[in-house]
Amino acid sequence: MSEEPTDDTEDVQPDGNANGADDVALDPWGSSTIDDYRNLFEQFGIEEFDTLLPDVSGPHYLMRRGVIFGHREYDRVARAMREGEPFAALSGFMPTGDPHIGHKLVFDELIWHQEQGGDTYGLIADLEAHSARGLSWEEIDEHARDYILSLLALGFDPEDGTLYRQSDNRELQDLAFELGSEVNFSEMEAIYGFEGETSVSHMQSVVTQMADILYPQLDEPKPTVIPVGPDQDPHVRLARDLAARTRYFGVTEAYASFEADPKERAVLARAYEERETFAEEPDRPRCVEAADWLAEHDTLSDLYDPGVIASTVEKLRAAGKEPLRPRVRFLDRNATDEAFEALIEAIHGEKRVYDAHIDTFDLSAEEAEDLAREVELAHGGYGFLAPSSIYHRFMTGLTGGKMSSSIPASHISLLDDPEDGYDKVRSATTGGRETAELQRELGGKADECPVYELYAYLLAGDDDAFAKEVYDECVGGERLCGDCKEQAAVLMKEFLAEHQEKRAEAEELLADLDIEFDSARA
Repeated sequence: MSEEPTDDTEDVQPDGNANGADDVALDPWGSSTIDDYRNLFEQFGIEEFDTLLPDVSGPHYLMRRGVIFGHREYDRVARAMREGEPFAALSGFMPTGDPHIGHKLVFDELIWHQEQGGDTYGLIADLEAHSARGLSWEEIDEHARDYILSLLALGFDPEDGTLYRQSDNRELQDLAFELGSEVNFSEMEAIYGFEGETSVSHMQSVVTQMADILYPQLDEPKPTVIPVGPDQDPHVRLARDLAARTRYFGVTEAYASFEADPKERAVLARAYEERETFAEEPDRPRCVEAADWLAEHDTLSDLYDPGVIASTVEKLRAAGKEPLRPRVRFLDRNATDEAFEALIEAIHGEKRVYDAHIDTFDLSAEEAEDLAREVELAHGGYGFLAPSSIYHRFMTGLTGGKMSSSIPASHISLLDDPEDGYDKVRSATTGGRETAELQRELGGKADECPVYELYAYLLAGDDDAFAKEVYDECVGGERLCGDCKEQAAVLMKEFLAEHQEKRAEAEELLADLDIEFDSARA
């Protein structure tokens, strides 16, 4: 979840079982690039942001230009923004080097969500930097200060947001301890590839990051977005799982007293829709009648997995003449006896109480979810909502490949002398043709050009017309690489000069922050 210098109703179904067998490896500490972002939609369940864009009021230019390309359940956050309800945004930064223009993407995303009214959190992942990267505390202190200064210079309001270091936040560490009881080594091994040589501190830093992601909800459960690069998705999925595992109650739909997984519930729903065709009393269809109907209809195997149909039929037959009837189910996951009894008491209307669940027939799924959270909070639970996330594309390094702090020429530090920034852009790789003549004839390859990315991600700012003009002129053959790089280099020089001037002005804010830059551990 921390950025480092490389660059249905809540059904408590897990997101985080990333067992390491996927074709696209997502390594939060590695240096791999994502060559085909579409694979992320198919393999990891990340949703396309474009389909959600119309629901976002006044979207940031990174959203409009497709730099932010995917999300997990960001619609919940967008709805809260539209309706003026509480929401939060959080991201962390591993202080292992200078902040660079790739980190500016996340800085901008945090600041934009703060401007939309969100409770916004920026954290320094110093425990992670120390345990996973082996940095000294002196190095961490220096880099942490630089990250916070750039965040403030870009517009983060410290009076209206929260800044902290993992190592100084006892409340966070207490939450991490509680979450750690829900994770075991086998899961860490499956998700992150940890081995016997992996230090306990490194594993502990992962649990601390889970606490970071859920930290904005400690006082009040609310939609929370984590802006990250796609390589950080394993953290997001595990945090979503932990949010579910710590809940007192799960809420799901059901059709009979037995348990069914989501795929089986889809089959049950179809059978219930067709009850007029098979039930002796359609107002009271029996499970065994539904089982016979499903078993007789071979064509259903074109719509549903035959194995799922078979398991559903088996459960229906075991239920016999029990009525098949839609209901909302409260599952007892971690509830205390007092909380379970309080939930029974709080459910009005028709209900059925079992040893480990309660079925209600008069509540919608949304009403049931609200009631479950209300009872949980009243009895000492967290009531976490699954955190949402948005994903931005990696910036291409100026020399090609991924932007990396270990290759100075590949990135522009926010601390670079403006003249050095100018020179790096002038020396950058482009998507141009071999000669000016071919460029004019065939046009440039803006989609493969690190210099065009500078315009789209940073230099064009909020001016979509300018970004489009640069793109159109490039692919149309009107814009040649030399002139394009010169313009970008001048704009970069101006940006760095202005940013560093604002960093100097932000120095006076540091003393008033509730964050220490001289670690007691140093």
